[in-house]
Amino acid sequence: MGRMELAAKKRRRKENVQQIVLGVVAVAGILAVTMIAPNIFQAIPRLLGDKYKFGYRARTAAGRLAQKGYVRFVERNGKKFVEITEKGKRAYALEKARFTAYTNINKRWDKRWRIVAFDIPETRRGTRERVRRLMREFGFLKLQDSVWVFPYDCEELITMMKAELRIGKDILYIIADTIENDQWVRRQFNLLKES
Repeated sequence: MGRMELAAKKRRRKENVQQIVLGVVAVAGILAVTMIAPNIFQAIPRLLGDKYKFGYRARTAAGRLAQKGYVRFVERNGKKFVEITEKGKRAYALEKARFTAYTNINKRWDKRWRIVAFDIPETRRGTRERVRRLMREFGFLKLQDSVWVFPYDCEELITMMKAELRIGKDILYIIADTIENDQWVRRQFNLLKES
């Protein structure tokens, strides 16, 4: 495995641990820091590697989540706890919506296209680039720079993305019955047999 592949694998592992910790804190609301150890994640270490290092990774992930503003450390009765913030709740909701969109892929296509078009001003260029990156990550296909298409219901995902990035007025969610010359789009989503 090359250097880039190893770096990518390490980055994915960090992100996975962060998502697990964020999910656990989101569900629990608050979690004692001493509980962020392998014993609450018994099934997860096999997926993520060495089970003895997982407790350390989880605590480190909690620290990284705190740096991002997704969680905060609070002290109550002399014990340290991890508590999810509003920003963390929005990030968790976005991840949950992304998972829901992926589960829709296994359903039968209803022959309707979901089109997302956005017009984000140059003053918010970073946000615009983040939207494009998220569109690729979510599995959308780019029709034009700011027009993306997906064959399954993803309204909840787009709503969460609008809330997280605060771009409600700059993005449109469209449901269309047809796209002109859509054979290449169907091919990209493996939908030719459902024509």
